[in-house]
Amino acid sequence: MVEQLEKDMIEAMKNKEKDRLTVIRMVKASMKQEQIDRKREINDELLIDIVNKQIKMRKDSITEFEKGNRQDLIDKTQAEIDILMKYLPEQLSEEEVLKVIDEIFAEVKPESQKDMGRVMGLAQSKLKGKADMKTVSTIIREKLQ
Repeated sequence: MVEQLEKDMIEAMKNKEKDRLTVIRMVKASMKQEQIDRKREINDELLIDIVNKQIKMRKDSITEFEKGNRQDLIDKTQAEIDILMKYLPEQLSEEEVLKVIDEIFAEVKPESQKDMGRVMGLAQSKLKGKADMKTVSTIIREKLQ
């Protein structure tokens, strides 16, 4: 995936795709910053972490833009999210996510909201990058009630 990011950056430069190039450079800069700050190796796992953070930030921005009724900014930000999604593993369907959560519940056997941390920990290890963790958290919370 990291190699694909490099190839896509070169392709975006050649094709003069300014928006795509900006997003890719932002991801690369964030990866480099993580490497320096936290001494993490640049690999696919780091790329997935960075991309997930970037997508989350943009989704939060879209929420604010909707409050301000700024459709132009919503469209631009959504286009950036679409570019970023290319660098995540294939996302699981809702049925697949529910199946994984059911397996976790069978394994952990949670009894109350107090077990949320244990369930989320396992869910994070199995679903990170493959599903929106905010949605996963909501599903788990509902199941625990």
